[in-house]
Amino acid sequence: MFVAPAYAQTPATDAETHTETGVADHGAGEPAFPPFETESYPSQLLWLAITFGLFYLFLKKVALPRIGSILEVRRDRIAQDLDQAARMKEEADEAVAAYEQELADARKKAGAIAQEARDNAKAEAEAERREVERSLDAKLGEAEARITEIKSAALKDVGTIAEETAGTIVQELIGGTVDKKSLTAAVKAVGQ
Repeated sequence: MFVAPAYAQTPATDAETHTETGVADHGAGEPAFPPFETESYPSQLLWLAITFGLFYLFLKKVALPRIGSILEVRRDRIAQDLDQAARMKEEADEAVAAYEQELADARKKAGAIAQEARDNAKAEAEAERREVERSLDAKLGEAEARITEIKSAALKDVGTIAEETAGTIVQELIGGTVDKKSLTAAVKAVGQ
């Protein structure tokens, strides 16, 4: 236990017993708690009013202005953030609308380019088809001319072969010879 130096130097009397709190026990039993003693009420009320007044002034002059300025700064920052968010949302909406418009224009342009390419390919195919048909018609004409030549040559040769064959047959059957003019006339008469 700690003992205050003033108590250690002064001898205690038998009638008075000191406790650790320094309050004398007057033999009335339990000592009273000092704030509950009625003799100290006026001083307690005075110190309560002074403390409350000082605390009120501290709150009014120091704490509340700081809290108010912090709240004002936060309110301004929130308002700025909301304004910036609204502005950015508008910009994003405009960018999306511009993108969609450009996409629609690009699709339209791509459709026009594809249609033009189809038309060009169709025109080229048609021109190529006509060229091939002309080439085939020319080849067909040449082939028909050759066939006609071959046919006339073959028919000419057939007449000669027929004349020779007829002359050989007559010679074999009759045993005589036939003149060439009458044989040619007879083959021509049969061929018509």
